[in-house]
Amino acid sequence: MSVIGVVASAAGGVEQLRERLVQPLIARGHQAAVTLTPTAADWLEPAERRELERITGLPVRSQPRRPDEPRPHPPVDLFIAAPASANTVAKLALGIGDNQALTVLCEGLGSTPMVVFPKVNAAHARHPAWAGHLHALRSAGVVLVEWDLVEPRSEDGRSLPWDRILESADKLL
Repeated sequence: MSVIGVVASAAGGVEQLRERLVQPLIARGHQAAVTLTPTAADWLEPAERRELERITGLPVRSQPRRPDEPRPHPPVDLFIAAPASANTVAKLALGIGDNQALTVLCEGLGSTPMVVFPKVNAAHARHPAWAGHLHALRSAGVVLVEWDLVEPRSEDGRSLPWDRILESADKLL
């Protein structure tokens, strides 16, 4: 059984995290350890965070632990950062671990296999620094699941590339 570190930031699709990513990982026989950015933790209803904890058997992290506290998650075999906001992608590329979610990703970059799904809009993707951020992540071995920003999407967001994210993770395990 592999331990998958699921890291999500406040972007469209985070509300689908349990159903579309965590539950399929568990069904594949993996342990999922969920860490959220502080804003993503705020976006998810407390009942949804409790349900994630119930099905994973682990706390959903969004805050750092104290030095005298044990690590709440086991060592991770692979990270999936999905959805990853433009802010999360940029900070990860620059090595800025200013919250618990980014800290675990920054610590794993280059040493733990990682799949990142940047959930950004066209304006973020046009920013002059964006291509450099993606290049930095690719250079560190990150598998980026890219998304056509103009493709039509259903109202419930089901066309987010959850299947491609899972397939990318399967290839790295």
